[in-house]
Amino acid sequence: MSNNDKELAGIVNFFFETGIFEKIPRSGDAFLGSEQQLLSSHIFRTTVIGFSLANITGADISKVTFMCLFHDIEESRTGDLNYLHQKYVNSDDRKALEDITGSLPFGESIKSFIDEYEAQESFEAKLAKDADTLELILHIKESLDKGNKQAANWLKFAEKRLKTIAAKDILKNIKSTKYYHWWYNLSNEWQKGNKNW
Repeated sequence: MSNNDKELAGIVNFFFETGIFEKIPRSGDAFLGSEQQLLSSHIFRTTVIGFSLANITGADISKVTFMCLFHDIEESRTGDLNYLHQKYVNSDDRKALEDITGSLPFGESIKSFIDEYEAQESFEAKLAKDADTLELILHIKESLDKGNKQAANWLKFAEKRLKTIAAKDILKNIKSTKYYHWWYNLSNEWQKGNKNW
């Protein structure tokens, strides 16, 4: 096998590995007691939020977006450990990251995004972290809107993690918006659809 074949094989394995996120549930949901979210859904919405935060603040859009995209990449191997699990289990996230990126020609690029994200020194890293937190808050708010009263406690603690003014401004709107407003208020056409009821 040539070096190029090995490189391509590593890339293809990476593609298959990222598919596992469609099957790994967020472990905290078992304690929340409602709503089951997969890591793939969490990562997707976090990336959309990060892209949006970068746009409205004038930050480096690529950096924030890529940090969000890869912020949980090691969880393909470690799983999603909630706060109770973390009290008893030590996850070697760095080893998982090294093993995932080791055979990739662009592995160093992924690691550089993760290093910046974990350092939490740049404005972009703070926005990416806030995107991760806002995604959690949206998930909690959806549960709260559906009647899970315990979600109010989770929301109270999650909102304290936000770092940037932009994210805190968005939080205010999340709290005053029902999760279904985006489609419910489009028009009253949903009442009749396009069929002759």
